[in-house]
Amino acid sequence: MNEVLNKVQIAFQSAFDIDPASINMNTTPDNITAWDSMGHVTLASSLEKEFGLTFDVDDLMEMENVKEICRIVESKLGRLQNAQPS
Repeated sequence: MNEVLNKVQIAFQSAFDIDPASINMNTTPDNITAWDSMGHVTLASSLEKEFGLTFDVDDLMEMENVKEICRIVESKLGRLQNAQPS
């Protein structure tokens, strides 16, 4: 989880030009002025670049806070690892 959170923090820094240390599992859009509807799109793009993933509309709708973002990313990364041949 820490590795995912660290990369999420980097994505927030890239999207919003903020100190990544200010992002934790309890961070919500209420804590970040720029995390509005357009900021959410910017953040999603930053997350996709950071993790090499793509998100669908359902994923984006569920990304209501950092905890949910980490859950979604971990789920997608787990599916990618399980899909790779041994």
